Amino acid sequence: MKNMPSTSDPIKAYQRKSSAARRVGNNNRCTCGEKRIEALVGNKGICAACQRKKMGRPITDKHHVGGRANSPVTLEMWINDHWAVLSVAQHEWPKETLENPMGCPLRSAAGCIRGFIDTICHLIKRLLSWIAEMLELLSTLLIERLGPNWWSGTPIAQFARKG
Repeated sequence: MKNMPSTSDPIKAYQRKSSAARRVGNNNRCTCGEKRIEALVGNKGICAACQRKKMGRPITDKHHVGGRANSPVTLEMWINDHWAVLSVAQHEWPKETLENPMGCPLRSAAGCIRGFIDTICHLIKRLLSWIAEMLELLSTLLIERLGPNWWSGTPIAQFARKG
C-alpha cells in the first residue's frame, strides 16, 4: 500500500495541543477537576461543562459521529468528552475524509467507520475502565481483610485461575 496518506500527523496534533495550552495559560484545571486542556474554556480556569451549567445551558452536545460532511447521525455527548476526545480524534482523520468536499460515498463510509471506532473506543474506556480500577481496589481490600485466598470456599472460587 504505497503512497497511502498517513491518518495521523504528529506535528499538527502537537500544534493543536500547544495552541490549546497557550489559550488556557496557567488556568489549566477547573474546580470540578477537569484538566484536559481541550475541554477548558479560554483562560478562565473553567471547563465547558461548568461554564454551561453556570449559564443554565445543557452540558451535552450533538456529536456528528461520522463527521458532519459524511453523515447526519449525531450522538448526544457530554460536552467535555465531545471537545477533548471525539473532536480531537476527528482531527486525526485524513482531511479529505473529515471534510469530504466532493461528497464521495467512499469517504463518507470511511468517516462513518472512523467515527464508530473513535466513539466505541471512547465509550469502552469511559464506561469500563473505572470497573477494572474498582475490582483491583476491592481485591486489595479483601486480601488485607480476609487473607490472600479470600475467595476459597465462596461462589467466587469458580472464577479463580485454574492450575
